[in-house]
Amino acid sequence: MQGEQKVIGLLGGMSWESSAEYYRIINEAVRERLGGLHSARCLMWSFDFATVEALQHAGRWDDATALMIDAARRLERGGADFILICTNTMHRMADAVQAAIGIPILHIADPTAERIKAAGLRRIGLLGTAFTMEQDFYKGRLARQHGLEVLVPEEADRATVHRIIYDELVQGRVEPASRAAYREIIARLVDRGAEAVILGCTEIMLLVKPEDSSVPQFDTTAIHAEVAVERALAGVGLASEG
Repeated sequence: MQGEQKVIGLLGGMSWESSAEYYRIINEAVRERLGGLHSARCLMWSFDFATVEALQHAGRWDDATALMIDAARRLERGGADFILICTNTMHRMADAVQAAIGIPILHIADPTAERIKAAGLRRIGLLGTAFTMEQDFYKGRLARQHGLEVLVPEEADRATVHRIIYDELVQGRVEPASRAAYREIIARLVDRGAEAVILGCTEIMLLVKPEDSSVPQFDTTAIHAEVAVERALAGVGLASEG
């Protein structure tokens, strides 16, 4: 007997620009796998990002964690089978959110690291918000749990990467000059020995394309969404009637 799709819970709105990409990628992948008129069974809780951003930059991480736990519990009560936090930065509180709910969180760093290791790579450049690039919650997981060596840009480049995310990408602005700046920052990481680059903010995919680096890119948004579909469709028959 064919199994039923699991329900994907999405903690989104951080920002909605990248959450829309999650929704698109997930539904396109389900349609490709199942055919016909099939689409994903999913729930999304979408934050008002202005509230979240203010807490981030004020360093009020405990308050942000409380919001995340409340939202995750809403998804659990709504019938989600597992949860994706649709942002790299807010994985800072992934462990606390996981401890507060009874369904699993699919951590964004883990499938990304698995793809990197499967490609035979180890020394990786990381782009993301200042929080992701500078704090240990993300880099540390890649190093301790997956054995990767993580390089981040120098201080001035980190400031540029962060500014473009918050001043442009989360507001839907994709500027050619910013793409050129990211291209130069990636090149400097490669010069330092990066064998590949993690696009470790879910909005960076809106700006940076494969041709913008001389080494492979690992887009956390696409990888996270694709692995979520694999989990949701485990046990579901393929190419069924629409």
